[in-house]
Amino acid sequence: MTCTDTEDVAATVAQIQALVEAGCEIVRVTVNHDRAADALPEIRRRCPVPLVADIHFTHRLALRAIGAGVDKVRLNPGNIGSVERVREVVQAAKAAGIALRIGVNSGSVEKDLLEKYGYPSPEAMVESALRHCAMVEEMGFHNIVVSLKSTDTRTVLEANRSFAAVSDIPLHLGVTEAGRPGYGTIKSAAGLGPLLLDGIGDTIRVSLTGDPVAEVPVAYDILKATGARVTSPELISCPTCGRIEIDLESLMNQLEERLDGEDAPVKIAVLGCVVNGPGEASEADIGIAGGGGKGILYRDGEQVRIVPESEMVEALYQEVLAWKADHGLSARPKSRSR
Repeated sequence: MTCTDTEDVAATVAQIQALVEAGCEIVRVTVNHDRAADALPEIRRRCPVPLVADIHFTHRLALRAIGAGVDKVRLNPGNIGSVERVREVVQAAKAAGIALRIGVNSGSVEKDLLEKYGYPSPEAMVESALRHCAMVEEMGFHNIVVSLKSTDTRTVLEANRSFAAVSDIPLHLGVTEAGRPGYGTIKSAAGLGPLLLDGIGDTIRVSLTGDPVAEVPVAYDILKATGARVTSPELISCPTCGRIEIDLESLMNQLEERLDGEDAPVKIAVLGCVVNGPGEASEADIGIAGGGGKGILYRDGEQVRIVPESEMVEALYQEVLAWKADHGLSARPKSRSR
């Protein structure tokens, strides 16, 4: 989600371009007043990916966003007002052929559900989401996505698991307001990772304080670590324990630089001792078990050759190119890093 003033078209479009360059595939902008709505047509024209309008409280702004050509509207029907206002938005979205994201946050659960459950519990969030879904489906609209977000990771896990158990409506995952990069990255991984490992979730957003461009590589790393979606090499390396017999840290720095922008979904292991190295290197798509100034190079579990330490990075890179050729992938890497 952009953090610019949406009415500032130049700044918003520049940030969208930076997000897309980083690998972002869906962009959300706030539409919190009429000046922001005025800017939407030009932003939509210059946005190369699907554009989502973030709406709260004012259904009229949702109608203006739909008229501006956005691809999706994110709203919480509970804070839009009357059912008739929700119906207006639903009818406009249906006529435009766009989606609605029903967003339920722990901080905005309806008063009656808070009274029922005592606090914004996972059960309260799920009941809120199901209530809103039933409302729009009764209006004949089914092109919906649901998000159940909280600052508490356990709430995120329980709410999304419970919703997925009773509904097949697509889920957008996120730990909202996770914090600054660092802890926020770990918190996002803790909240999203188990869901992705369970096969739950259709889109994700990492929410970090600061430049939103920094959120994108974190999202891709979480997807990669869970195997939910791998779009770049996964690098495996051992900790720097006393058994290491090669300059592993330097090798990994060089390898990361060599592979910057590479789009092969290949698993590469670089191990530095004779205890676990051979076995773990042979388990990866490509691996090296190093020691004593040289390393055994593996590919698909088979030993390929022995290379000196000074040639390890280049040898691994050449194996990546060969792996891509064997899998019918272009040898030309993407220009952006993920």
